[in-house]
Amino acid sequence: MERSEKLLRVLTTRLAPGLAVAVCGSAPELGSWQPSKALRMNRVGIPLWSVGVSRSLPADTEFKFIIVGTGDDSVIWEEGANRTLGQPGPLEFRGGARWRAAGTAVPVFSLRSNDDFGCGDFEDLRMLVDWAAATGQQVIQILPVNDTTMTRTRSDSYPYSAISSFALHPLYLRPRLLGLPSDRNTRRRFERLRLRLNAEPAVDYPAVVAAKEEYARIIYKEQGTGELQSREFADFMAANASWLMPYCAFSVLRDHGRLGEPYSPGLVMQLALENADGNFMFYAWLQYHLHRQLLGACRYARSRGVAVKGDIPIGVSASGVDAWQYPELFNLDASAGAPPDAFAADGQNWGFPTYNWERMAQDGFAWWRSRLEHMAQYFDAYRIDHILGFFRIWEIPVGVSSGLLGHFAPALPLGPGEMLARYGFRFEPWMAVGSDNCPTDLLFVEDPYAKGCYHPRIGGFDAPCFARLDAAMQQSYRVMHEDFFYRRHDDFWRHSALKKLPALVNATPMLACAEDLGMIPACVPGVLDEVRVLALEVQRMPKQYGVELADPESYGWMNVATTSTHDMAPLRLWLEQTGRDSSPSACEEYVRAHVDSPAMLAVLPLQDWLSVDAAMRNPDAASEQINVPANPDHYWRYRMHLTLERLMEGEELRSNIASMTSCR
Repeated sequence: MERSEKLLRVLTTRLAPGLAVAVCGSAPELGSWQPSKALRMNRVGIPLWSVGVSRSLPADTEFKFIIVGTGDDSVIWEEGANRTLGQPGPLEFRGGARWRAAGTAVPVFSLRSNDDFGCGDFEDLRMLVDWAAATGQQVIQILPVNDTTMTRTRSDSYPYSAISSFALHPLYLRPRLLGLPSDRNTRRRFERLRLRLNAEPAVDYPAVVAAKEEYARIIYKEQGTGELQSREFADFMAANASWLMPYCAFSVLRDHGRLGEPYSPGLVMQLALENADGNFMFYAWLQYHLHRQLLGACRYARSRGVAVKGDIPIGVSASGVDAWQYPELFNLDASAGAPPDAFAADGQNWGFPTYNWERMAQDGFAWWRSRLEHMAQYFDAYRIDHILGFFRIWEIPVGVSSGLLGHFAPALPLGPGEMLARYGFRFEPWMAVGSDNCPTDLLFVEDPYAKGCYHPRIGGFDAPCFARLDAAMQQSYRVMHEDFFYRRHDDFWRHSALKKLPALVNATPMLACAEDLGMIPACVPGVLDEVRVLALEVQRMPKQYGVELADPESYGWMNVATTSTHDMAPLRLWLEQTGRDSSPSACEEYVRAHVDSPAMLAVLPLQDWLSVDAAMRNPDAASEQINVPANPDHYWRYRMHLTLERLMEGEELRSNIASMTSCR
């Protein structure tokens, strides 16, 4: 069902205490142009204000945002023409300085404190918030924190392959907050284990997960019964039953090697009754505590004026809870990935099913809206991982490993007749057949939804069989390839995105930020601007053709500027790899350029902030890279080389960053 309210959002500059934002307009619900009766808005953690208005109001209802104080006479009207509900306009309050903020990006597992149990946890976010506030930063950006537990091995360390889009990962639990084991020897054993794991230079994923689960099971056995009977736990169960019950059932089946059993509400209830005092309720109890720890950390951040920016992965595990519970929402015979790019010459195959968008649209994208609403209880903003997937996804048949054999979906494939009439290209069947020894040696990939129609293979002119074409046919193929990938679908993909994104972006008050890197269709910037989603600017991945490094000074306000991402070498390592000066002063020039940029957000990896200080930077730059996208088996285990306590003590670095961020 569609929401009964339309969400209005606006960003303001920093407001003095006692001031608030309201919507004043022509309808009685909006005060009939009387500021004293205007509809007050609610503030999110950053100066982003939101409120829902009835969808029954006509689209031509006029309004403006106003800033109000305690007295009726203290009203500031935004500048410019009236807005209408049909076209609410830009995200900003028109008039005055635009809000700009700096921030730090770091995976939670990468944090390190004296109290950790081998990896960063939700409780560590509090100390990171204190450091951010002390350095004038207002945003902390993290990677996905959903549960990925499938095998309890290092393969589960990939944070973008969640078994649930709702459940939180036990990896991020602070065990001591559950309580202490009653047995003294058990307490001593765990403390020795904690100290050993916490001294490791990187996360020992299997050992940490095993230790935290064992600790939690001991506390659950000793104290869980009482907590399960509490009002707080009952409220948590009631509010989250739609995903929590299937997640607990899935976890029980996984632990007993029974994941082949089809989903049904009856099976969930059967497992709940059979395991009422065991595994089933243990997982519910564990999620309850993870929820409390993350919620507490995010509320603390908000109290310090720091927003926490989450990450919403584009994909879900094909063998996870979501696909098990709602198989009709996914194309389980296809895998999502990415075409070849600077990260991976062979393309990427992520192993996630693609979405059945037509089915999702039937209930107004309820699964997506529920997913976002769930995350909104924690986060003030979020990164939409691979937003290009909402325009079109790179789809690879299940069982095919190479991303070169993928195709865009949705798409407008070519038939042989159109190839000849439009491009003068004569298609022959051999062009779409690769050999067993070289399956990528082909020029076309057949469309799985329209038999007899084809997609040019991405980079097909690099395939050995391309040499079999005469010069005229080679030129025709190149023209067709260029048109197919860069022009043919532009309007088609624009409409595809606009069927989905408005409903999702407007589902919550969170500020939406896109990860729009890669093979970007020309329609993307216009759509992001229309739905008021921030675009990502990475200096070494400029969006202007023929430019080696982007100039941060040229960025627009509706952007997130960053020196690097978790998928690439951090700033200092990149400078070393490219033979550039990587000294602290050189790194600081790059950092300052981003902080000084007009972009709304300048969110830099923690490693890049540290690179500007000779005493605080990591002696081993190569150890700071979080992910290597070309390696599908990469082990995600990077941790800070120093503790958060030591970071807080770094007065010179803290003062230097504060001086940089003062311009925002």
